[in-house]
Amino acid sequence: MARPQIPSQLELLTRVHQLANENDWLRAQNKKLADRVERLLAENLELREENTQLKATIKKLEARVEDLERRLGQNSQNSSKPPSSDPPDLPRPPKRKPSGRKPGGQPGHEGHQRALVPPDKVDHTEHVWPEHCENCNHDLSREGTRVEVGEPVRHQVAELPVVRAVVTEWQMHTQCCPKCDWATAAGLPKGVPVSCFGPRLQAVTSLLSGVYRLSKRSLHDLLWNLFGVDISLGSVIACEQRTSTVIAPAVAEAHTYVQRQGIINADETGWRQRRKRAWLWVAVTAQVTVFIIHARRGAVAAQKLLGRFTGVLGTDRWCAYAGHLLRQRQICWSHLRRHWEGFAQCKGDAERIGQTLLDGTEQVFTWWHRVRDGTMARSTFRAKIAEIRPGFQALLQDGTTCGVPKVEAMCRELIDVEPAMWTFARVPGVEPTNNASERALRRGVLMRKTSFGTHSEDGSRFVERMLTVSATLKQQGRNVVDYMTEACERALWGLRPRSLLPGGHVMSGAALSAAKATLNP
Repeated sequence: MARPQIPSQLELLTRVHQLANENDWLRAQNKKLADRVERLLAENLELREENTQLKATIKKLEARVEDLERRLGQNSQNSSKPPSSDPPDLPRPPKRKPSGRKPGGQPGHEGHQRALVPPDKVDHTEHVWPEHCENCNHDLSREGTRVEVGEPVRHQVAELPVVRAVVTEWQMHTQCCPKCDWATAAGLPKGVPVSCFGPRLQAVTSLLSGVYRLSKRSLHDLLWNLFGVDISLGSVIACEQRTSTVIAPAVAEAHTYVQRQGIINADETGWRQRRKRAWLWVAVTAQVTVFIIHARRGAVAAQKLLGRFTGVLGTDRWCAYAGHLLRQRQICWSHLRRHWEGFAQCKGDAERIGQTLLDGTEQVFTWWHRVRDGTMARSTFRAKIAEIRPGFQALLQDGTTCGVPKVEAMCRELIDVEPAMWTFARVPGVEPTNNASERALRRGVLMRKTSFGTHSEDGSRFVERMLTVSATLKQQGRNVVDYMTEACERALWGLRPRSLLPGGHVMSGAALSAAKATLNP
């Protein structure tokens, strides 16, 4: 067997050098790979961070899109937006299915007819007799042959007379004294207006402008066409300001009266004064309503409206009323129902919470209507409210974690004012909604849309005073034209206007004449 060949020392050294070179090459390759891996790890980390940021951005954008879609879908049915802002294509609530009955009064329905004016209120009476017998054609026109059967059939026709303004001319003469030759000029008698327009014309002009929303030019045309009165635009404004001054004491008294009542419903809406943003505020009680126009919408304006009022205040959730004691507030359930509608139009838990709250609200109003109609005792109503109230509280608490930021924020706000949702169940006379004040503001809203507000402080005072007078007199069933006319007449005799408070009825014509006689015998 051949012996293995042993490499020489030179070959071994050569091999060692080769292995060393290969080792160095491998070390270099390993270092390159390690650097590349380190770069890839750093790049991977950056990509992970970027991915996390992108996911967060996508989540924010999705929330933003959902919020924009929700806001785009807001209308008067699911938010506090006014009905005038609704788009034309807004689907209306589904109409009731046809009942199959014919339109109009149904069989057995008691008819409603225009009531006849009492005989003492009839200005003219015409008697109509038949001329011939419808059976034998006998002449019945001779009075001696008339034999009346039963009571006559009464038919009344109301017609407007042709009205023209009565113009009275006062000629003030100048007379020379025969004793001292001094020329003395006569002045206007007491009770005669210095202006060219009498009390009733001044009152009607102010009402047409400040209550019935006629523009100055429309008012000019109407007075000319109906009464033959030619009045300039400047004279219309002068009549407004004189009337505003006349009724100012009565309005101030009414404002003080409102602040001392036990229950007030308050609200506010946008206004314009001198082309700047302002606010029209209203406070409504059972028989008196007052308006103010203020440059602010915050607590300062609310304090001016309400003064030191400590009774139950019915409002929406506007922060200006937050200073009022929570137990003495009533949050409007009409606003709450619109919030529930908004919840129900979201996705996920918010939809379930909103729909459940809507169902509960319908039940609450069903019970409330029975209480108002007298078919459910208030004690029973309070017991039922005590049963369902924890369910409302639990739903609002669930809403704070429903995943919809707007709904969560709204639920947190409502939890803070939750005791003010149920005051109407505890205090008699308190309504669950703030509809009374919203209805009172509608006339002002229409006026703002047609006149674009007022252009001066005096104009704002005129509007708020006229709205106060008209709304209050309507509540009390008093005639606003008679009141305003009498107020303007009393001012000519140095008398204050009649009170706007309940019981401050308009003075009769005889009583006013007697008052004039005592002042100027």
